Amino acid sequence: MRKLLLTTAAVAAAIAGAVAGETAFGTFTDTRDGQTYKTVKMPDGKTWMAQNLNYKTKSGSWCYYDSLSYCKKYGRLYNWKTAKTVCPNGWKLPSNQEWDSLVTMAHGLSGRKLKSKSGWHDECERHENGNGTDNYGFSALPGGGRIFAGVFYNAGDYGYWWTATEDSGVLAYGRGMNYEIDYVDEHSFNPSYGFSVRCVADNP
Repeated sequence: MRKLLLTTAAVAAAIAGAVAGETAFGTFTDTRDGQTYKTVKMPDGKTWMAQNLNYKTKSGSWCYYDSLSYCKKYGRLYNWKTAKTVCPNGWKLPSNQEWDSLVTMAHGLSGRKLKSKSGWHDECERHENGNGTDNYGFSALPGGGRIFAGVFYNAGDYGYWWTATEDSGVLAYGRGMNYEIDYVDEHSFNPSYGFSVRCVADNP
């Protein structure tokens, strides 16, 4: 049985955050491959990974441009079937409703407060910085996506994340952020697409 490995500092921070109702930071080590992820306990009590998952599966996942350097930077891209089961023990793929709660906590539809402070391209026409303010330590990165025939697109410009929520039995809901619009999109996508995964604690 796999166990969750949390540092003493992470546990202390989580307890402090729970008491104060504030953001608290920690780390989590995935015992399947030894990778360590930053975590953030939000003011609403939910604990999220503060990095995209980068666990390699036998099928259904890819590095952007099939390059390990992109996996190291952005995490892996997963199709929806794989995304639903890839989070480590004690964590899960968040539902569309859990994403709703995250976005509401960030004061409406503001993606800027969830985006990382660096790594996003500029908005070309306005010449404005596409980075966020990362108010909650969620540190969303523009990892791009993968569509039909292995086409990769939009790294540096867009970030896409799967939710666990199905739409009409054919499509699945995903969330998106981009470099020029400061809100979090909600769309239905073909489940064969490759998107990033953010895991949320199953039993916070």
